[in-house]
Amino acid sequence: MKSEKLKTLFLDFLFVAMGSTVYAVGVNAFTAPNNIAAGGVTGISTMLHYVFSTPIGLVSFLINVPIVLWAVIDIGYKLVAKTMLAIALSSVLIDVFSHFVPAYRGNPILVALFAGAFEGVGLSLVFIRGATTGGTDLVARLLGRRLPHLSMGKLMLAVDGIIIGISAFVFGSVENAMYACIVVVVCTKIIDAILYGTDIGTGKLFFVMSPKVRQMGDRVINEMERTVTYLDSRGGYSKEPGETMLCVVRRFELHQLQTIIREEDKDAFVIVGEAGQVTGEGFRPMHPDDKSMKELLKELGWGKKKETR
Repeated sequence: MKSEKLKTLFLDFLFVAMGSTVYAVGVNAFTAPNNIAAGGVTGISTMLHYVFSTPIGLVSFLINVPIVLWAVIDIGYKLVAKTMLAIALSSVLIDVFSHFVPAYRGNPILVALFAGAFEGVGLSLVFIRGATTGGTDLVARLLGRRLPHLSMGKLMLAVDGIIIGISAFVFGSVENAMYACIVVVVCTKIIDAILYGTDIGTGKLFFVMSPKVRQMGDRVINEMERTVTYLDSRGGYSKEPGETMLCVVRRFELHQLQTIIREEDKDAFVIVGEAGQVTGEGFRPMHPDDKSMKELLKELGWGKKKETR
């Protein structure tokens, strides 16, 4: 068990370090030198750097301090420990790389595309191990606990949109804000492709048989913010009644769920399968084709217009 924990810690550090490195290169080579604030704490720090010449990494770290404290109070320090590591590493690397990473100031479209690619790959490597770089994604997660009717994507988009809008006034350029939008879109698409595959509606299906499924389920709900279903079952050989835990997670959450199961019961019987399509909260929203034509027309406002005639 000790060797497994050391291996897990090593992989956590390795992925977070690689992700922070790629992210820092993207900031110094593309976004910062071209005055592009693509949302998040780094976007705010980039604007402050433009106005006051303050170091981007240090300011990002300082802005993230109250956000992390909020997260520790709200969800516990154990769940944000990896995030604290990612914030510290990315902040340090951004300032260190600013001294020797060459800046590209060529075609602005290429700047936006490559900035989105670097940031998308970097953030994906961090997200794979259950961490974040703080900022928008962590704020969105915390707000999501108080506004459960809004998705993480919508909350992140709202926060990033406000920051990008402000950047148009700070840099005095609407075009820079438009390029920032391209960075966000490319970054999001790459994160989705790496973490979720080509279809964000797919995932992994778990059937877990163990006398400790209730403990596992509580941890899944509290630590992963996923839900589970308990199914009544009976052993074919022992004839003893029991419970089976059913849970569906996204691909990047696979490691975290397996760790919870192993820590609670290393002898648990686990079946893992592919969930080819998952619709509902936390996955793909209901497809418009699943709604009736009457509902679609009502959403478009046609029904209201007809009533006012």
